[in-house]
Amino acid sequence: MKLNHTVLMALLPACLSSAQADEKSYGTATLTHSALTGIGAEKDVSRRDPSDIIKVGDLYYVWYSRGPVKTGYNATVWYATSPDGVNWTEKGEAVGKNPKAGTWDEASVFTPNILVAEGKYWLFYTGISKHMKVRPDSKIGLAVSDSPDGPWTRSPDNPVLKNSDNESDFDSHLVDDSCLLVRDGKYWFYYKGRQLGKSASQTQMGLAIAEKPGGPYVKHKDNPVIPGNHEVVVWPQGTGVAAMIGKVGPKDLVRTIQYAEDGVIFSKTHDLSEEAFAGGTYRPEAFTDSGKGEAPTWGVEIGKAGKLLCIQRFDIEWLDSSESK
Repeated sequence: MKLNHTVLMALLPACLSSAQADEKSYGTATLTHSALTGIGAEKDVSRRDPSDIIKVGDLYYVWYSRGPVKTGYNATVWYATSPDGVNWTEKGEAVGKNPKAGTWDEASVFTPNILVAEGKYWLFYTGISKHMKVRPDSKIGLAVSDSPDGPWTRSPDNPVLKNSDNESDFDSHLVDDSCLLVRDGKYWFYYKGRQLGKSASQTQMGLAIAEKPGGPYVKHKDNPVIPGNHEVVVWPQGTGVAAMIGKVGPKDLVRTIQYAEDGVIFSKTHDLSEEAFAGGTYRPEAFTDSGKGEAPTWGVEIGKAGKLLCIQRFDIEWLDSSESK
């Protein structure tokens, strides 16, 4: 059964009342995985960190990190198109490393995501400098184009989101992994952050909001909005926001779907069979501000390719609480 806004709303009362809720009151979301052509396994190439998917005309578009090593720390942003979400054609590099020596994004650009607004395409990406090993400097930048095929121009205001200068903040070590929505006429920018001295398993999820797609993005006063999550996967669900939580976070948070009517205070609605590994979903209402978003039914994620990585597909089967029993 495809989860629509009505079904999700029916699940919320049990989720919002922790005193009455139990596991039987939650729905389930089951993921299945399959190989893709064109951006799948390839010798000596690692593809990872796919963006959310958009459709332009008859083609789906996705952006991702591509490089010679497993991590994203030696990569550039590439993109591919597909008529069906299964068979993809790699089109080439979208954003490369900054050629200027000493810049914050000269060593690697990776973990891209896309925003469509004001007739333009806004490609967000994470960047690091060559000093990453001696000081925290993972930041998020932006490149803009009139076409999904580029060319892309770096924003003069880069980086548009930086790690906090306050060591006690949850994102004082790094910021990464953007995921954007248009909501209430503003641009909602969900991201992950990590505090200085904390491990990757203590990553949490934050929110920043801007009046314009290019920023400035102001971090929310209630950050972090989710006390976990290494893969930032969010979408508009009716008039609220839903988030898919992976394997990072408190025990009662991991491998769940969370919902926030206000986009800030999240509560569990579903259990996940397993998480999408650094996934991106197809979200046709993400930038429309329509209040009619529905849960995604498919997306792309990181898959294994020997010692390297590739992009694979996942599909989601949604069941409400009565069907999950």
